[in-house]
Parts: sequence; structure tokens; C-alpha cells
Amino acid sequence: MHVLNKNIIFPNVQDTDEEGLLALGGDLSVERLILAYKSGIFPWFNEDEVIIWWSPNPRFVLFPADLKVSKSMKQFLKNCSYEITINKDFNTVIIECSIAKRSGQSGTWITNNMIDAYINLHEQGFAKSIEVWKNNRLVGGFYGVDLGNGVFCGESMFAKESNASKAAFITFIQNSNYKLIDCQVYTSHLQTLGAKDISRDKFMSFL
Repeated sequence: MHVLNKNIIFPNVQDTDEEGLLALGGDLSVERLILAYKSGIFPWFNEDEVIIWWSPNPRFVLFPADLKVSKSMKQFLKNCSYEITINKDFNTVIIECSIAKRSGQSGTWITNNMIDAYINLHEQGFAKSIEVWKNNRLVGGFYGVDLGNGVFCGESMFAKESNASKAAFITFIQNSNYKLIDCQVYTSHLQTLGAKDISRDKFMSFL
């Protein structure tokens, strides 16, 4: 187990434990977060915990060419009245993600410090949001990190209307040219859209 100090460095990702835990401590500065994502590492911790840094093996990802859109979802996208935008309201998207109720979770890992950190990333051009609007009301969206290397690192999503986050995710992928979407860890929702596990070494080769 590595404990980070003020120096902006990380241990080798091969030093993780079986669950992918790499290190504790450090900070959420823009410089450290950029280095983390460039190194295949991300923070994930609860409100009452120190900062925990992860690099799981395998890594759950989506290759855009593997995107699966069901017939019913295609029909939904064709007929729905959603307006989908990029970077129109990053702050509200991340706050909505932090308060969204999720099955099996009693709290949120998107702490106030995390919100501030990713807003800072966004303001410096390294994080983006995708919003879904219905009748001028924000009803869904997601956000993630984009370092300009062809990999989009998805962080969290929310939906207040049927299929809102799914519509945002599908539309975003279909209208971008990323070589890889990093989903970090397995979810059944993203698996239905074509996401799958790959080895950490293979994932790192895309960074």
C-alpha cells in the first residue's frame, strides 16, 4: 500500500492489490488528476475516507465500433424530443450525478471536494459534460475526463427521464471520434451497450 505526499507522482500501476487499489492520500489538484488519468489511475472514495486511487485489472471499456443500440432504443432516439448538448452546464451535471439515488448505494463517492476538483478540470479544458434537455429542463447527462489522447474517461451519469442518460451516451459516441471509452469498472447497464473487460496492459497502450 502506497501513501502519497505532496509530490505529484504515482507508483507503478503494477503495484495494485487484487481489487485495483494503488495508493492513498495526495490531493485532487488539476496537476495530479491529469497525471493520474494519463497513467490509468482514478480517484474513488467516500466522504469520510482519505483519497483512494485505483487502477483495476481488468479495465471495463467500450470501443465505439462495438456500441450496441437496440431496435427499441433506435426508435426511441428517432422519436424523442430530447435536446443533447456538450459543456452547456457542467456544474449542474456533476451535482446531479452526486445526488442521484443508485441501487445498492447509501451515499455518494462524488464528494464536495471531488465536485470542486472536476469543475477545476473542466474550467481548464480537461473535463466535459453532456446534457439532456426536455422542455428546457435538464433531465439527464454525464461527465468525464478528456485529455486529448483519444480516450474519454467516463465518470458518472444521471437520468430523471426514461432513457435520458442512455440517449446522451449513445449520441455522444456516435458523434465523436474517440478510440476508446473508459468505463472503469463493470456495470450491467454499460455492458448492454457493448462495454467489455480488457487487460490493464491493453488499456494502458491506448493512453
